[in-house]
Amino acid sequence: MKDKFERHKQPWTAAEIDKLHTLAKKGMALKAIAKALTRSEESVKVRAKTDGLSIAKLH
Repeated sequence: MKDKFERHKQPWTAAEIDKLHTLAKKGMALKAIAKALTRSEESVKVRAKTDGLSIAKLH
């Protein structure tokens, strides 16, 4: 069963976007980035795609 996220549909802050860019450039896996940002993997994936970032496919 999927974890419930209390921050459902919250807008991204500038700090979160910066952190996402930093972690993605370091080559971190999607799951690790999602956990670091306390966001769902789907949310991180969508935001990364919007920003033109590529995230490692490692699990």
